Amino acid sequence: MGFRKPKVVPFRSAGELDAMAEAGAVVGRALVAVRDAAKVGVSTLELDAIAESVIRGAGAVPSFKGYHGFPGSICSSVNDVVVHGIPAADVILAEGDLVSIDCGAILDGWHGDSAWTFAVGEISGDDQALNEATRLSMEAGIAAMIPGNRLTDVSHAIEQGTHAAEAKFSRSFGIVAGYGGHGIGREMHLDPFLPNEGKPGRGPQLVVGSTLAIEPMLTLGTVDTTVLEDEWTVVTDDGSRSSHWEHTVAVTEDGPRILTVRPS
Repeated sequence: MGFRKPKVVPFRSAGELDAMAEAGAVVGRALVAVRDAAKVGVSTLELDAIAESVIRGAGAVPSFKGYHGFPGSICSSVNDVVVHGIPAADVILAEGDLVSIDCGAILDGWHGDSAWTFAVGEISGDDQALNEATRLSMEAGIAAMIPGNRLTDVSHAIEQGTHAAEAKFSRSFGIVAGYGGHGIGREMHLDPFLPNEGKPGRGPQLVVGSTLAIEPMLTLGTVDTTVLEDEWTVVTDDGSRSSHWEHTVAVTEDGPRILTVRPS
């Protein structure tokens, strides 16, 4: 009796990865434009307009706008908002804010999806540690995007990256429960769901061309969150600050390829 081949994470051709990288580059440019504009006194609605202008100016479409009724081109999540913050004229950035911007674009039918957390002015040492820990956790997950790994090898790498950051900064971080990364391609959210923690060696196999959006979300406190009455905004239950980093990443024979590169 033969052995059944393991299921694989959906994969793209080299040309399709190049097309996804073009969509991802639009997202990268939009994120940089938003970060550069994120100053004290600027509203998150103004940041949304900047992102939409960059995306549409590149001949792309904001993938978030209208997605299940979401009103913005970005998710703008400030301080204790973990994800899915709605851009608003009355959310005004202040000195010391920690701002997470999630952005997506569709170009020629392909999706790019990326998130970036940054400071407005000076932030506390704890906030700096949180943000750096989230970035390091994402990079650990990216490094696990190699042929032959299983889906939860990436999850485990993200978790281990968080624990390594805890050791580095001599403090704990909360890995937000119930949220994680996902498959991506001609749709923004595809199977499989990618947890940000877990045991290794489980789930579908990564092959050359497999694509995932890798997006750890950490907090300075709880792992528990609540969705507000707007049915979008996710906040930490204890009011602690959070950070969210994300890249769309492909498996290649030469190692992980980030498809949402940001201009330097």
